[in-house]
Amino acid sequence: MHVDVDIPACIGAGQCVLLAPDVFDQRDDDGLVVLLRPEPAPEFREATREAAQVCPAMAIKVTE
Repeated sequence: MHVDVDIPACIGAGQCVLLAPDVFDQRDDDGLVVLLRPEPAPEFREATREAAQVCPAMAIKVTE
């Protein structure tokens, strides 16, 4: 699995951080996404997929 984020598309909703805090974080200054693990370990993959699905800006792309 590989994860990409489109930072300009991010609206800072934070759903990704709530669902997969080991993979995503938010910047302190503007709340935009920070990708911590572009290739998440197997134990984080399901949460990462869910985060991509619920992102209101569709700013997360997961490639299997």
